[in-house]
Amino acid sequence: MRVLIVNIGYPPFVGGSQVYAQEIAERLVGDGHAVQVLTTDAKETDGIWRPGKSRIDVTEECINGVHVRRLPLRHLPFSPYSYYALRRAAIELSRVATVPEHWLWLLAKYTPWVQELDEALLAMEGGFDLVHGMSIPFESLMYSAFGCAQRNRVPFMATPFIHLGDEGSDRVRRFYTMRHQVSLLRNGHAVFTLTPLEKKYLVGRGVPAHKVHAVGAGVNMSRLAGGEARRFRDKFGIDRPFAFYLGAVAFEKGAVHTVEAMRRLWAQGFGADLVLAGTPFDHFARYFDHLPERDKSRCHLLGAISDQDKLDLLACGDVMVMPSRTESFGIAYLEAWAYEKPVIGARAGAVPDVIDDGVDGYLVPFGDVAAIAQGVERLLSDRDQATRLGRSGRAKVEKRYTWDKVYARVAAVYEEVAGRRT
Repeated sequence: MRVLIVNIGYPPFVGGSQVYAQEIAERLVGDGHAVQVLTTDAKETDGIWRPGKSRIDVTEECINGVHVRRLPLRHLPFSPYSYYALRRAAIELSRVATVPEHWLWLLAKYTPWVQELDEALLAMEGGFDLVHGMSIPFESLMYSAFGCAQRNRVPFMATPFIHLGDEGSDRVRRFYTMRHQVSLLRNGHAVFTLTPLEKKYLVGRGVPAHKVHAVGAGVNMSRLAGGEARRFRDKFGIDRPFAFYLGAVAFEKGAVHTVEAMRRLWAQGFGADLVLAGTPFDHFARYFDHLPERDKSRCHLLGAISDQDKLDLLACGDVMVMPSRTESFGIAYLEAWAYEKPVIGARAGAVPDVIDDGVDGYLVPFGDVAAIAQGVERLLSDRDQATRLGRSGRAKVEKRYTWDKVYARVAAVYEEVAGRRT
């Protein structure tokens, strides 16, 4: 089978959808399939809408048997403000039933703007048996991939990575569930969701239930081995116990609330530090710059770290804290569980389908600084409880959330849909 995957980014871009695309692509190659990935040259999430961010300068390469081609990401004048304005316009127009969907697609073309995408897809026509589009908030890419599948009369699969946000609020969800976005998913041949919550939502929005498959996300346990706690402490000079945050350092991910929770504990004399590993968004960097020096000295902002440093962090840290409301799953929780570390997440998005409150971690309301502080204090003070939760998390990962298991579920749908289409 010849498979085309279209996504906003691909490693070394670090992010959940990028890891997902890579794991599926490389396993397809391992099973003898030919895989082409068409993506952008973005290296970080902020760079999708903000000019001046770092780019990946290799336009074409083969990574572990997967042929990867990167197209330049362009920005309209006055970006990122023009990007924000177009997204807001699309959200508002999506709510007006009389507005034609093609108007929404005209706006979506520039969020993000990949000028050479359609030309590249036209040049590849006739070369694929299946097209898989990913990341619905960047639907200009997925729409072009859908058009390519239609012209070639091959199945179109979608992994939207929908962030459902807080229950009862559309503040996050509205960027992922506009009318034209959901319509695209309805018209595909199969939709892969990461959790049953995401599946339930899409079926409620009219996506046929038989098309929607909750396949999960995963980790590769063998690649996560080899972390050394002492090496991490020696390299970064951290002596105290610490909570850690792993991911894009952003407000919506709960980074600010995590810092504020630790500041509350430090004011009470609590003897533990905080480590933040991941690329900080600009708004967080501004917030961090204004913190008192005494708090900065306890808050270790590492930025993006190497794979080995991440493994050492997982081996060394005591509890992972990422109370995010913008998660379609949260692979970082699985990575912490692989090292038997308890986790704290937000009761928002897909996270309640991943973390069992009181069993392998704690769930807190998004933005509840007091609840985060209470959870961190309890897990750092009660080591028996922390150990029990961490071990329960690892058992869950081994049973349900390895990439081999996830890939088997995805491949089964590929074969069913491609066979039925034939």
